[in-house]
Amino acid sequence: MAITQTLNEGLKRGYKIIVTAADLNATVDAKLKEAQPTIELKGFRKGKVPMAMLKKQHGPAVLGEAMQESVDGAMNAHLETSGDRPAGQPEMKMTNENWKEGDDVEVNVSYECLPIVPEVDFSKIKLSQMVVKAAEVDIKEALENLAETNQDFSDKKTGSKAKNGDQVVINFLGKVDGEVFDGGQADDYPLVLGSNSFIPGFEEQLVGAKAGDDVVVNVSFPGDYGAENLAGKDAVFTCKLNAVKGAIKAEINDELAKKFGAEDLADLKGKISERLEEEFKGASRIVMKRDLMDSLEKLVDFELPEGLVSTEAGQIAHQLWHEDNPEVEGHDHPEIETTEEHKKLAVRRVRLGLLLAEVGNIKEITVSDTEMQQAVIQQAQQYGSNAQQFFEYVQKNPQVQQQIRAPLFEEKVVDHIVSIAKMTDKEVSKEDLQKAVEALDN
Repeated sequence: MAITQTLNEGLKRGYKIIVTAADLNATVDAKLKEAQPTIELKGFRKGKVPMAMLKKQHGPAVLGEAMQESVDGAMNAHLETSGDRPAGQPEMKMTNENWKEGDDVEVNVSYECLPIVPEVDFSKIKLSQMVVKAAEVDIKEALENLAETNQDFSDKKTGSKAKNGDQVVINFLGKVDGEVFDGGQADDYPLVLGSNSFIPGFEEQLVGAKAGDDVVVNVSFPGDYGAENLAGKDAVFTCKLNAVKGAIKAEINDELAKKFGAEDLADLKGKISERLEEEFKGASRIVMKRDLMDSLEKLVDFELPEGLVSTEAGQIAHQLWHEDNPEVEGHDHPEIETTEEHKKLAVRRVRLGLLLAEVGNIKEITVSDTEMQQAVIQQAQQYGSNAQQFFEYVQKNPQVQQQIRAPLFEEKVVDHIVSIAKMTDKEVSKEDLQKAVEALDN
């Protein structure tokens, strides 16, 4: 067996692997000899089948296996000796296409190496953390929102017309093609007009009605409605308004605070302040992290594997295209070309990604099973009653697990770098923080 280098340009490597016919034959014989005690053929006792017959019967199948193992073994030995770390799956191609048994096996191998990432003195990085304190006006706004969500309703004056924000208590009966459908009937149903909780167009047709009125509502179910038998269909609802009620805003006091799990109003204000400042802190970290990445990009410069950059640029272009064309859900669309802007962004992402990966590797930063579990639980909560199916989906898909693990790993590496960098706090207003976050999109 022999390996000869055929290419060494930048990060690109090429090799020719030759597995001699003699080596291949020896591997086949060794495999057959190992399996001989377990094989039985008609006319022979188990384990007593002659080697010549074994080779005739099973040789071709074992030969293919031996070829693959020999080439893979040679490649693994080469990587261990050379220290090369392929940036992707090496490309292998058998060059003697007219190969027949008894010939040497010749394989060309090509790949790009991961680059050597230079060390970076993170103490040279200067960062500023934007700090926003929850103002009284912010706390007051949050309290008013809570009071609005906890509002009650009382009967309006006789003859009052319903308007948006009012609650109407209705009996309704819906029909499609003259037939009543499941879920299309209810009595004394409380509906807040303007809440958009019913089919589009339904609530608007009740505005202006009074208690005691009968109203016929004509609507069309959306094309993507959950029930296939109703999607896109026209429906007619006969409605009876039993009552029209106006909203009564809840008072902001200790009683309201207790409804939200606080001891009193002062305690609720404190909890709101903590929650707001946590939100501000999260937004501030996003801004700080962008500043950190900008600083790192200026500190490091090393050659990148063209394959990784090209793949990343393609993914960026594809993602941005779908953001611009949200109506296209699948991938049945024209080929998307990458631009120089896509490539420029890809270069940044690949370079910073390799740097962070190297720092994490050197510092032995890992994501624990507990951290992974917490992240999966957090994502599963978005799926409501389908959370269990999401758990099973994650367990069966290593690629999905990696998609969840990658950002957790990145955040831990960022924390490590930030702990070394020179950090200063800068107290700013909520508006200043909002402007900084909005500027990130530009």
